[in-house]
Amino acid sequence: MKIVTQKWRNFSGKTYDQPITEIVHDAIQREQKAGHRIKICVGSDSQAYKNHVEYATVIVVLREGKGGFMFMRNHKGTKKISIKERMLKEVTMSVEVAYEICDILDKHDVALEVHADINTDPKFDSNLALKDAMGYIIGMGFVFKAKPHAFASSSCADKVV
Repeated sequence: MKIVTQKWRNFSGKTYDQPITEIVHDAIQREQKAGHRIKICVGSDSQAYKNHVEYATVIVVLREGKGGFMFMRNHKGTKKISIKERMLKEVTMSVEVAYEICDILDKHDVALEVHADINTDPKFDSNLALKDAMGYIIGMGFVFKAKPHAFASSSCADKVV
């Protein structure tokens, strides 16, 4: 499946030409200099259409007790895929971004969570991918969150997909 990826941008629409590692590094330095304790959550969501799937990946920067902001990127898959494959594609996109920025977060002592837009209730179709997603994320050494605690994917990415 071919994926067409857009540049990273913020919620105001500003696009960034530099790598996400630089964007996140600059944001961490700015927030820590302002005295904020921060945590970063990465998540992805998707929307299936007749002939393709659209994805969004977000990096949410949470300021402890002071709100937050996010960076986002959209992707377009060129073919429709099964629900399980789609959920695992979302997780893969999130893990790739988390892996890309984890060294910077470690350097600045910033916590990281990877959120999966997968329901923990077995009566939902997305639950088919829960064990695989959890194993992959935890196996990569990241903190795993699923619905209803996975706001980066189920709320933030959901708004921009």
